[in-house]
Amino acid sequence: MSHVIFEIDQQAGQKFRDELLTHDSEIEVVAGSAATVPYLHDRTADPTRSDHPEQGPTVVFPTSASQVQTIVAAAAKHGLSVVPRGAGTGLSGGASATESQVVLSTEKLNQIIEISAADGVAVVEPGVLNGDLNRVLEPLGLFYAPDPASAAISSIGGNIATNAGGMRCAKYGVTRQSVLSLQVVLADGSLISIGHRSLKGVTGLDLVSLFVGSEGTLGIVVQATVRILPIPVARRTLSLFFDQTLDAARAVELIKTSTVQPAVLELIDGPSLAAIDEHSGSSLRQNGAGLLLVELDGYGIDEQVRDLRKIVLHLGGRLNEVSDEEGQELWELRRSGRGFPTHKWHIGEDIAVPSSKLADIFEFFPEIERQFGVSVSAVAHAGDGNLHPLLTQNRDEADISNQAPPSLAQAANALVKKTLELGGTITGEHGVGNVKLHWSEWELAERVRSLQFDLKHVLDPSSLFNPGKAL
Repeated sequence: MSHVIFEIDQQAGQKFRDELLTHDSEIEVVAGSAATVPYLHDRTADPTRSDHPEQGPTVVFPTSASQVQTIVAAAAKHGLSVVPRGAGTGLSGGASATESQVVLSTEKLNQIIEISAADGVAVVEPGVLNGDLNRVLEPLGLFYAPDPASAAISSIGGNIATNAGGMRCAKYGVTRQSVLSLQVVLADGSLISIGHRSLKGVTGLDLVSLFVGSEGTLGIVVQATVRILPIPVARRTLSLFFDQTLDAARAVELIKTSTVQPAVLELIDGPSLAAIDEHSGSSLRQNGAGLLLVELDGYGIDEQVRDLRKIVLHLGGRLNEVSDEEGQELWELRRSGRGFPTHKWHIGEDIAVPSSKLADIFEFFPEIERQFGVSVSAVAHAGDGNLHPLLTQNRDEADISNQAPPSLAQAANALVKKTLELGGTITGEHGVGNVKLHWSEWELAERVRSLQFDLKHVLDPSSLFNPGKAL
């Protein structure tokens, strides 16, 4: 099924801008120019590429739900498609745009409207940064659980669009588990409220779940009521080093079937430990070829450490309880990432498998390396089976084509196929965007895909919102 993408001329764009200002002179509108080039892409694209366009899209910066409604109505009238955009930190091209589209940035819809400790909710606009919400909540003894690695720079709206996860998923779940209700502007310009402020509420269909993870293809979220929780009475970080990555992966299944309930359970394989050391000047790799970073919280930590130690010793590993300062350093190293090797071709992925299959996917890496001549490493949100593999291949300095060898994409295809064979998914938290569209056909049955297109058509019959993404 083909996607409808509106192509417009400069005259239509000018009429759109004029109409906006006629209806609401307070709406900030920036015409497509060199200044808006960064709004053509999220973090998927490299803005320094030599073939990058010199002119960007028209960008609008609403500050209220009513302004979003005005923008949507004007765009529909003049045949413009709208690309909703949060903070632009996405890694699948979900916020990418063309020069002939309108980018609706939510960065100025950034108010924390209400915090209610009694109800356990915060009411926020989509442009509020994840980290900023937690900075406001912390003095109140509260926190918002979803914590993607980009928490300091990604927005709640963007997290909702991709159903973002993060490290605390092991215990607290992904974004969907923390979203109670939404206000959404639809393609016809109407504003709807869906969900409930209460934790329980089953009146009607669960439309909140339909919009969470829809990547801006069904409507534009303008307000969210999210769950907030008391900060646990205690938190403790442990490092679990193993001589082999596979032993670390096998430990995950034993932990998941034990009495231990980690708030965070991260796995870093040997090559990734070495890359972090090179990138950050640390010395993690000398301690082992596989690391499980664990955070325990709440009551009963000592008992959980005791049970965890038995598992680690059974697999020949070493458990270290670290100080708060050392723990903070370890988490910063995990969040800072491995760095991307500029001297190599590389592809980063976002697969997920059942936790019981984590060792199987790591065991498959050497086969990919042998077959395609690539190197494969991974860090993983091991508590929920979400891996971020990095596939690299040496560049041929004599090759001036600036084209990655086909074997790199073939290796990625093989990895995705194995993931699906193990009952996994092509994307755990980054979303499909436009980067993974070709793989979605591998994962979703034709009837399921057609049903999703039907839902899109009901809510957005003209494919006004983010065409060519997610579906």
